[in-house]
Amino acid sequence: MREAFVETTTALLAEDPRLSLVLADISADAFVPAARAHPDRVLNVGIREQLMVSVAGGLALTGLRPIVHSYAPFVVERAWEQVKLDIDHQGVDAILATIGSSYDASASGRTHQAPGDVALIDTLDGWTVRVPGHADEVGPLLRAAAGDDSPVYLRMSTETNTRAVDTAADGRLTVVRPGSSGDVAVAVGPTLDAVFAATEGLDVTVAYTHTPRPFDAAGLRSLAGATPAVAIVEPYLAGTSARVVADALRMRPHRLAALGVGRADLHRYGTPADHARAHGLDPAGLRRSLSAFFRP
Repeated sequence: MREAFVETTTALLAEDPRLSLVLADISADAFVPAARAHPDRVLNVGIREQLMVSVAGGLALTGLRPIVHSYAPFVVERAWEQVKLDIDHQGVDAILATIGSSYDASASGRTHQAPGDVALIDTLDGWTVRVPGHADEVGPLLRAAAGDDSPVYLRMSTETNTRAVDTAADGRLTVVRPGSSGDVAVAVGPTLDAVFAATEGLDVTVAYTHTPRPFDAAGLRSLAGATPAVAIVEPYLAGTSARVVADALRMRPHRLAALGVGRADLHRYGTPADHARAHGLDPAGLRRSLSAFFRP
């Protein structure tokens, strides 16, 4: 996904003089050609993430549309005050494009883990959140963000589905496997492969989205039955989207399971696969949770 981001951003900088890119050393080597071509619009502030976001806010005030890029914990958590004040509170728009989400960089320790990033962004109003599940989805989502005039959080990951499912940017739920029971399992971004495997043999509709915000409430209502069981599986903090799913179904009786990264700090390094197993987000763990939920 990072390679797709670099390629698309480089092309967009050449196409649109309104776009700018602000870095804090991460991926700076990959953007050397773009920096040479557009030295006034590609800025590397060094390892100063708070400054990176503040500079982006200043560029936005001049009429540019900045893309801010680094690891998720450095953009969303370390520079949270600047995101809240210099972007959101000032009413300017930017694209926060991150890598290293949740536990992608688990080998680097807790400093490089950010499963709570989308929950933080969700405290702000009017943000679009894009969570691509495959590298081929990154380019279209980034292009849509570049042509927009609202704040966007693009959350990239080393976790990936085997194929792209939705390269459109409309954010609607896409049915991957239909069911007849009226029950629905919603997979967000790179969780789809595990959800698809975990629900094999269960009579549930499996739907996919790379856009949890704004959530496709109408799409969910059209897929869900009169008294549905709905599970949403997200690659970040469990329960982040529980409120929007519950709100979408507020006029019908329903059961809801919100699965994702748990709140426990594992105090371990390990691989992303180790962390997925520990949080029950691998196919076997999801199979246990979803089987128990859909067959109570």
